[in-house]
Amino acid sequence: MNAEALARTIETREAHYWSRSRQCLWHKGATSGLTQHVVELRIDDDQDAVWLRVKTAGVGANCHVGYRSCFYRRVDLPVDEGVSAPAARLVFCEAEKTFDPIAVYGDAPNPTQL
Repeated sequence: MNAEALARTIETREAHYWSRSRQCLWHKGATSGLTQHVVELRIDDDQDAVWLRVKTAGVGANCHVGYRSCFYRRVDLPVDEGVSAPAARLVFCEAEKTFDPIAVYGDAPNPTQL
């Protein structure tokens, strides 16, 4: 979030973000209908990080590629301290998509870089 996104989020109680890939402010759910109503907003101790707890409209999914959460993958870490980490490997945490992004967004450009 940048200052404008934070101000719009506080004003509307719906999540707004600064998209680095699009280089513009965006209102989450304006296209998909999956708006994020802000239930709680927290700021960290140095006031450089924002944490939102939201209730998402529609099917409750938040990710524009169809998963419930944008954090649908994890990086495996070594089990024991002192053990060298293996080559980074992404592991899917969600088995299925919540919705079909083509049905929701059509042929709109997808900013996700895989």
